[in-house]
Amino acid sequence: MIYLDNAATTSPKPQSVINSVSNAMRKYSINSGRGGYKTARDTEEMIYSVRDTVATFLDAESAENVVFTQNCTTALNIALFGLLKSGDHVVISPFEHNAVLRPLNQLAQIGVEYTIADCVADMDNCKKAFERCIRKNTVAVVCTHASNVCGAVLPLSELSDLCREYGLHFIVDGAQTAGILPISVQKSKIDCLAVATHKGLYAPTGTGLLVTDSTPNPLIYGGTGGDSMSPTQPKEIPERYESGTLNPVMIAGIGAGVKFVSPMQERIYKHEMRLLKIVENEFKKNSSIKTYTIPNAKIVPVLSFNVEDKTSSEVAMLLDRYGIAVRAGLHCAPLAHKTLGTLDRGTVRFAPSVFTTDSEIEYFLKCISKISK
Repeated sequence: MIYLDNAATTSPKPQSVINSVSNAMRKYSINSGRGGYKTARDTEEMIYSVRDTVATFLDAESAENVVFTQNCTTALNIALFGLLKSGDHVVISPFEHNAVLRPLNQLAQIGVEYTIADCVADMDNCKKAFERCIRKNTVAVVCTHASNVCGAVLPLSELSDLCREYGLHFIVDGAQTAGILPISVQKSKIDCLAVATHKGLYAPTGTGLLVTDSTPNPLIYGGTGGDSMSPTQPKEIPERYESGTLNPVMIAGIGAGVKFVSPMQERIYKHEMRLLKIVENEFKKNSSIKTYTIPNAKIVPVLSFNVEDKTSSEVAMLLDRYGIAVRAGLHCAPLAHKTLGTLDRGTVRFAPSVFTTDSEIEYFLKCISKISK
């Protein structure tokens, strides 16, 4: 199979990640923080070392600011439900995933409001588009770092400056960029960064991170391994958000994924963008293919397209017959598709990885050519 659905999750995983997970199954299958014996201590030390690795990679203030979650969606829910209350207003981008949109619509039932910043027409003035939406009761800017549909990148530094000017929380969905683009939590003054570690960081699926120096209310309350006499949830990060048993096996995989990506992040980006440009240039030669991009926007290696007389699902099904895996439809981001004008049919999404080869791209283009004819 030629796998080109890496915006959903990267596959295959590096051998170093596979080895790390396998080793952790034998060495660290322990309930960390619940025992004083050596294996429990070793597991705690491994988990802390991964926190420290992540904190260094994302330029967080400290390892304690790194919270392990089930996925990026969980991290975003902690931030949104933990920080927002009745009467609050937030500004979001027109590219938000349902991991942001659905929590906000749920929070609307208790009186939280949101406004969509119209930044598509002029990405060079994105900050002004967000600023026009700010009200007296605005408390946060919530935005994806890059769209999972069209790859458009939002300017974190500008939006961070805006948040500092107005005293707003800055909540960032880094699902499509962590591991692809450099992210500095401290320089961008991000209050809450949600990360899908199984994507650009090549960690196992079912893993995610919340990097925060804020203290939103937890989503889940329970045992954290310390101060068991207290009936209240700890205030300290990360324990405040890590009730119940952690998954040291998958956490070891996160650490291995970060170590795999860290020394060659720029090379990964250049490789994937080179492949994307090859595909995009070939698509431009085919009048039956329409691509969806945002003018003047920097992008990550994600390209959405449609073939003129076929639905996106039909194209994906035909590619599957050729042994090529892509994702079609709305990609859990109807707001982005509404922005692009593709809400009625969705798109086919092309997303390469560090392991995608030139020969695979050549074969993919031949198959698309056949399908379009």
